Amino acid sequence: MAKVAFLGLGVMGYPMAGHLKAKGGHEVTVYNRTASKADAWVKQFGGKSAPTPKAAAQGQDFVMCCVGNDDDLRQVTLGKDGAFGIMTEGQVFVDHTTASAEIARELYDAAKKGGFDFVDAPVSGGQAGAENGVLTVMCGGDEAVFNKAKPVIDAYARACNLMGAPGSGQLAKMCNQICIAGVVQGLSEALHFAKKANLDVEKLIATISKGAAQSWQMENRYKTMVAGKFDHGFAVDWMRKDLSICLGEARKNGASLPVTALVDQFYAEVQKMGGKRWDTSALLARLERQ
Repeated sequence: MAKVAFLGLGVMGYPMAGHLKAKGGHEVTVYNRTASKADAWVKQFGGKSAPTPKAAAQGQDFVMCCVGNDDDLRQVTLGKDGAFGIMTEGQVFVDHTTASAEIARELYDAAKKGGFDFVDAPVSGGQAGAENGVLTVMCGGDEAVFNKAKPVIDAYARACNLMGAPGSGQLAKMCNQICIAGVVQGLSEALHFAKKANLDVEKLIATISKGAAQSWQMENRYKTMVAGKFDHGFAVDWMRKDLSICLGEARKNGASLPVTALVDQFYAEVQKMGGKRWDTSALLARLERQ
């Protein structure tokens, strides 16, 4: 059992912190910007809540974090009441936020200067993966620190691997989002085409999902897509944030991402349709608008 703080109790962080307490058996202290969410978590899982990231991090073995973006991450780490202001030798900060590789490296360096350790560890698997404790975790940092943190991360992970140096976890997550963007667009076009061709969609998916076209998105999203239900899963707003990070990194490293750039613009159109909080599979709604 370890002493663990968890910063950020959104749709991902709330169940992840719960697994640390219920499955991992750790002593958990939580912080959330909206205190009522932290109070609700403590009521459900036990443990403690803290009024600031700094207070939550004090005396912990590990400080886990899952917030919205680079700015949020800087606030909870380097801000006035940030966790880095109290962390000392022996402590490990594990960041599950999907953020830029640049800030991962920045925080790794800041942690080293402070005498403690940092691992960038973005996750994939969505809300369902967080709730079921089967996330995929992509890590960047020092191998010894990763090996120290992995048994704690395993409370909510199906797979957890070290991808390389600091920032490598974020770079791997960018690859993940690039793949998803292309696959969801392809699936949307196939379903749209099938309807126009008067094919039985159920029979179609039952058939092609057994071949090379099969994907997680096909297995888990086609029914809701065909039904026009997009009120679940990973929001379009967050996907655009992630794709912006991917495209920004590509401009730095010289990678060519034509499909990713195009799908990003398609998501911009979905936003204009009122779909900011729709699930990423809402690309089909763009194709079917009249």
